[in-house]
Amino acid sequence: MTRIINLRQARKARDRDAKRAKGDVNAALAGEAKPLRDARQAERDRAARVLDAHRRDTPDE
Repeated sequence: MTRIINLRQARKARDRDAKRAKGDVNAALAGEAKPLRDARQAERDRAARVLDAHRRDTPDE
């Protein structure tokens, strides 16, 4: 026989799980220490400068 479920409780559980997943994503993004964030940003900036320095200039037409 099938199991009877309360739709209200199922909806609330689904919403709770969605909020928890969103919170986990936010914690992963914002939970990094500031020195690590600064170091990663500095590395991205340095990589962009190196790439720009190796770019060849094209003659304007």
